[in-house]
Amino acid sequence: MKNIILLSLIITFISCDTKTTNDNDFNIESVKDAVIYEVNIRQYSKSGTFNEYTADIPKIKELGVKILWLMPIHPISKKNRKGELGSYYSISDYKKVNPEFGNKEDLDKLIETAHQNEMYVIFDWVANHTGWNHPWIKNNPEYYTKNDKGEITDPINPDTGKPWGWEDVADLNFENLEMQNEMIEAMEYWVREHDIDGYRADAAHSCPASFWEKAIIRLNNIKKVFMLAESDGYHTGGFELVELFDMSYGWPGHHVMNRIASGENNVNDLINNIKENSNSYSKNHILMNFTSNHDENSWGGTVFERLGKGVKNLSALTYFIPGMPLLYNGQEYGLNKRLQFFEKDYIPKLENEYFDFYKKLSKIKQEQKALHLTSNQSFENIETSNSNVVLFKREYEEEKIYFLSNLSNKTETIKPFIIGRYKSLLNESIINFDISYELKPWEFHFLIKI
Repeated sequence: MKNIILLSLIITFISCDTKTTNDNDFNIESVKDAVIYEVNIRQYSKSGTFNEYTADIPKIKELGVKILWLMPIHPISKKNRKGELGSYYSISDYKKVNPEFGNKEDLDKLIETAHQNEMYVIFDWVANHTGWNHPWIKNNPEYYTKNDKGEITDPINPDTGKPWGWEDVADLNFENLEMQNEMIEAMEYWVREHDIDGYRADAAHSCPASFWEKAIIRLNNIKKVFMLAESDGYHTGGFELVELFDMSYGWPGHHVMNRIASGENNVNDLINNIKENSNSYSKNHILMNFTSNHDENSWGGTVFERLGKGVKNLSALTYFIPGMPLLYNGQEYGLNKRLQFFEKDYIPKLENEYFDFYKKLSKIKQEQKALHLTSNQSFENIETSNSNVVLFKREYEEEKIYFLSNLSNKTETIKPFIIGRYKSLLNESIINFDISYELKPWEFHFLIKI
């Protein structure tokens, strides 16, 4: 933690000494009520192009999206490629774009359109490894991890000492400082030349914290950027690593929600996870709360496979608990298929209730200040004496909002732990809590007192 404080002081000193705040800097105040949206350009549309997605940005804005996270946009290596098109995370050149998606001018138009719609754009950055066609393989083999025979290897699982099974990528050696410098220069390029607003660090814990310290200082010296770590404080890298970033993954909470939907966990596990997060992360650190992402959808299953009839309930929960909710593209259309990872696929944009559902969730988050990202807000669990029902309260100054939820597939009757008349914000209904209240399976409410 001392290293993090020292880093913050260094960043502040360098920033004050070499640059001033400008309109291009990331501003946390502008996303205090935001949704982050993950874009899989290849699968977002039938064409799978930047231009196709750019056309939809004004519509995506209706969902309260203020941060666009683009999955890797770089060319994909052909050597050892998986499937016909390969993995986005097997990169052959950090300073070029995948021609499947378009060219740099198309990408610039996407970024410009996002900025015009008051959205930040962050790139998915794969620092841990490259594809086997990357020029470094031939020109700088010293940049890579090698086995006892002197051969470049694919990444190894540090817990087992065995390969992850990522044969399509070559593991980078972070003991090589020249490689680190070239990597950071490539990150600087996109910020300086294409005005992107930050990065989502793929497998952030696979790279040393010292690398991210240097990268963040140098990026912030161009402009203040937003950094998301694909990691959490409880695992490899720990809190010292993720606290270098603005945001990290709420993986434990996500797994708890999956297990609640399958009947393995009860609400106490959820309550304990929220308490643990509150006690462990700094007040200014943001947790990304989610029911899906590209990994979960393709490998773990769709939200309907994993969450069943609890899809809307648990999605709403991610908008209420402390942190920022994530939407993976397609959720707003009720995506009910696993998108292929190494082949061409697309999201059927079917008109249904889900677009309006997520739009309403965002509207509630925007209008209720108690749900914003602030260090002054309070979060309280109100005991219901029911292992399937939660009643949460968030409060900011004089404003209070409650989340009442039956996290089970059976009807629950509860005693009122909040007395009086309340408005349910999703459907504008009025609920009078007096002697008892019956919650249908997976019923939930955002409540304010009237």
